[in-house]
Amino acid sequence: MKEKLSETSDLNVSSTKKLPPSPKVAQSSLKHKLSHSVLYLILIIVGVVQILPLVWLFLFSLKDNQEVFNLPPLALPSSPKWENYLNVWTEGNIGVYFLNSVIVTGSAVILTVLLASFVTFAITRMHWKLNKFVLGLFMVGLMIPVHSTLIPLFSFYLNIGLMDHPLAIILTYTAFNLPLTIMILLGFYYTLPRELEEAAIMDGCTVHRMFFQIILPMTAPVVATTAIINMIYNWNEFVFVNTFISSDKYKTLTVGIQNFIGQYSTDWGAIGATLVISILPILIVFVLLSNRIVEGITSGSVKG
Repeated sequence: MKEKLSETSDLNVSSTKKLPPSPKVAQSSLKHKLSHSVLYLILIIVGVVQILPLVWLFLFSLKDNQEVFNLPPLALPSSPKWENYLNVWTEGNIGVYFLNSVIVTGSAVILTVLLASFVTFAITRMHWKLNKFVLGLFMVGLMIPVHSTLIPLFSFYLNIGLMDHPLAIILTYTAFNLPLTIMILLGFYYTLPRELEEAAIMDGCTVHRMFFQIILPMTAPVVATTAIINMIYNWNEFVFVNTFISSDKYKTLTVGIQNFIGQYSTDWGAIGATLVISILPILIVFVLLSNRIVEGITSGSVKG
């Protein structure tokens, strides 16, 4: 009896031992690891290609004119010219340009997001005759080339006295960013449950209070996404500012860089330092909030 028990126990122990994987399983596992390795290698190469221009620009900003033309692009300067950053900030009026960029970008982003939220709320949560027609008008704005309106806008602002005024830039950015912002918000607004609005109305909540205290807080992720996208566009825009603004006190960073380009000489190190200062805010915001961009865009892709 004991011998039979020992035999059965040996069989149980041997059965619990892991069997070696079959050749097909081992081959598929090897292919899986190899494909992941190739994917990571491609991503590393793409990451290096993306980061390389930033490294080059930073090294460029620490050189003088002779080193810019005589040294290889990624070579370290013999003595880093950190004073380039101090000079452009104090003597190059970059502080004023930076503040103008913050004011114009921030004002246009707030105005765009607020107006787009109003429009999207009215289109998706209210029933009125011109609902689809108004939505179609805004979507047509996506197909209009932005800079094709440069001359008509120039004439319009000249007639109403807004030339050489920051308000002309703010209104232009708001108008051209509205269609894209509305399109991103639409998908999220369609997923919001109507039971919340019905409960709020039953409790005596007005439409304005319902929007600001219930709907708008619920759309915070997608609102953050649209704000980041608008900020990146507004901060880097050049053509409208260069056309509508002529006074030095109203110029933004993208246009102020031209001050370092002279008729007979150009301070390349100062231009590099200005470019580094101009991309730092966008770079910081994108690194910190890049996940929000993906979340906000995909949040309304599937209806609940």
